[in-house]
Amino acid sequence: MRTEILAAIVVAATCAACQRPADAGPAELGRRAYLANCIACHNQDPAKEGTLGPAIAGSSLALVEARVMRAEYPPGYKPKRDSNLMPAQPFLKNDVPALAAYLESVPPK
Repeated sequence: MRTEILAAIVVAATCAACQRPADAGPAELGRRAYLANCIACHNQDPAKEGTLGPAIAGSSLALVEARVMRAEYPPGYKPKRDSNLMPAQPFLKNDVPALAAYLESVPPK
């Protein structure tokens, strides 16, 4: 019994999913924000098309900031789709840099 408890403590302490967000790097924090907020429309794999949203792997900080904060595109950007379904999501303001770090870390297919 004692060994089982010790093993459970060791597993919980070393589990990457159990780490506090402050322990994770920007791309990991962005991945967590993406999974919590974006996969309702975009694919769980940002390199693939979603149910409503396009593949967004490789998206730049400028694009993520414009889309998330203002539901706009940065100057000169050509949208993948012309539907304009994505609303602004200003509640994600603090997550924008991490979301961009994550999306930039995923190679487009």
